[in-house]
Amino acid sequence: MPKAKIFNLMNEAVGELDLNPEVFGAEVNRALLYEAVRHHLAGLRAGTHATKTRDRVAGSGKKLWKQKGTGRARVGSVRSPIWRHGGTVHGPQPRDYSYRLNKKMIAGALRSALSDKLAENQLTVIDEFKLDTHKCKSFRTAIKAFEKGRTLLVVDLGENRNLSLSTRNLANVELRQARQVNAYELMLFDEVLISKAAIESLQEALAR
Repeated sequence: MPKAKIFNLMNEAVGELDLNPEVFGAEVNRALLYEAVRHHLAGLRAGTHATKTRDRVAGSGKKLWKQKGTGRARVGSVRSPIWRHGGTVHGPQPRDYSYRLNKKMIAGALRSALSDKLAENQLTVIDEFKLDTHKCKSFRTAIKAFEKGRTLLVVDLGENRNLSLSTRNLANVELRQARQVNAYELMLFDEVLISKAAIESLQEALAR
């Protein structure tokens, strides 16, 4: 059974936590992680790209010359796609790129990401994020000993005002609640600091 040491914000070991092997000892499925990342990034796309069709470009809709008798090709409008400055045919239009991914696949990818973080020694369990102040400087000092990489993901169970205020202006630090954690961000950040309450909540939700 995988285990994790529990630290306080002074980087002192205060206990040990038994982890569910189904959640933190799962085989890392790279294909499933790829699908989860692709799904997450697709949902972030704005999809606001647009080209002007013939009904949106500037120009009169008047017929340029009569249909027959001039010897020239028939033309109905200067906004025709075959004319310079005319409309675009089959160009990109606003669309939603998000798609549905099976819940079991999302949960499986999250288990793979958590197991990989634990195996790579990039996940640290904190007893609780109990802060006396909302100042960024105090939290920066507290987490300095835990940082091994350039980016840090902080995970807590619920709303924590002091934690939220003390992390929001720190570069390369993001705060998420346990219910917001996803495989993409777990792989994106170099280090993860997670509270004991949050890790127990994740274990309960992801246990098969």
